[in-house]
Amino acid sequence: MRTFRGVGLGGVGLSLLLSACVGSVEAPRVSPVPAPIDRDTRPTEPVRVRPSRDTGASPNIRGIQSPARIVGAVPLLPAPTVPAVAPVNAAAAGVLPGPSFASLPIDDAQAQAALAAFVTSCPSLVRRTDTSGLTRGTDWQPACTAAVSTNRRDARTFFAQWFETAQIGDGKAFATGYYEPEIAGSLERRDGYAPIYGRPTDLIDVDLGAFSTSLKGKKIRGRVDRSNLVPYYDRTAIEQGALSGKAPILAWARDPVELFFLQIQGSGRLRLPDGEILRIGYATQNGRDYTGIGALMKSRGLLQPGQTSMQGIVAWLHAHPAEGQAIMRENKSFVFFRELEGAPLGALGLPVTGQVSAAADVKFVPLGAPVFLSLDRQDASGLWVAQDTGGAIKGSNRFDTFWGAGAAAEATAGGMAGRGTAYLLLPIGTVARLNQANGARYGGPSAQP
Repeated sequence: MRTFRGVGLGGVGLSLLLSACVGSVEAPRVSPVPAPIDRDTRPTEPVRVRPSRDTGASPNIRGIQSPARIVGAVPLLPAPTVPAVAPVNAAAAGVLPGPSFASLPIDDAQAQAALAAFVTSCPSLVRRTDTSGLTRGTDWQPACTAAVSTNRRDARTFFAQWFETAQIGDGKAFATGYYEPEIAGSLERRDGYAPIYGRPTDLIDVDLGAFSTSLKGKKIRGRVDRSNLVPYYDRTAIEQGALSGKAPILAWARDPVELFFLQIQGSGRLRLPDGEILRIGYATQNGRDYTGIGALMKSRGLLQPGQTSMQGIVAWLHAHPAEGQAIMRENKSFVFFRELEGAPLGALGLPVTGQVSAAADVKFVPLGAPVFLSLDRQDASGLWVAQDTGGAIKGSNRFDTFWGAGAAAEATAGGMAGRGTAYLLLPIGTVARLNQANGARYGGPSAQP
């Protein structure tokens, strides 16, 4: 998850909360000639940042002006495929060549922002083992070397020169959104406030692969009870005081519902009574399975049409405090935080950028790779860089887009449910090499121009 999106939650994002209910959100129609979108997410009132706790980075984390995403009204259609059965990674799902980069509706500002994020990701791309089965570290080295010396004004030319597009599996994309929330809190305990815990001293991480090769890659968390390793305390036990003396309290949140959502986001900003900001981020999680309360509420008929956004769920929880607490406790997963110095970080340990960074499943997308999304949501269509992961972001062509901080980012992320087509940007020659080695998975080139 992120370090921001949740290093253990993966991309603990808003999609985690709404993973089973966002599909009912009707995406707005895109006009044939869309107008630029003003995405200024800066707070509307001054923010005094605690010098020892925050670097003063603005919501536009990397100092790059976030581009307006302007694309055509109709998403590109994926090439027809014969889908694989439960593919374990992108190589098994099948890879088809996509359209040329030059044919994609990407403006200069988008390309420049993506290039900056790609340069930041390059050291990880060339070093990490790509579990998607698509690339090797050496595949990225030429593009990464060229990217460092590329003038930002030549970003579109750079991507066209060094990358080809590829459709993974059926290419049908689904994108949700997440953001960096800001909630009210205090460093001192106050009546009605909920504690924000750091990592408990008795929480144990277990790498099962160390015990059996058949369990390689599998991990669990728990605690020791006498001579037994048992599951760690769930949300209900923690809220009822199970962590007394076992975990540091970093601060106190004024609203338990807001804290619940901050846990889902995995990172956020705590506005203190004097106006100063304390930034906190994901440290770890209790090892319990995540349950999206949005799906529960929808299945029980608690949410009316139009209420399935994050904002609608929050309003219901506030209006029904007792029932809301019980529903939130059905999500046994609980997130522990740490104090952050500077900008929020993604799963690569690198800063994430609003309207540029996205979370993806590393089994289907090389972490750090660019991806083009052609969706029925104008604001989410365009060029992104996969710099994060998420607990609910699983499978091919599943993405969680990051929108930064502030009210505009919250509004966009809270209702994001875009569908369309995804094309990965891979080093030129990758698709031919894969299909030559394994045989064309679906037979025949992409139908796209």
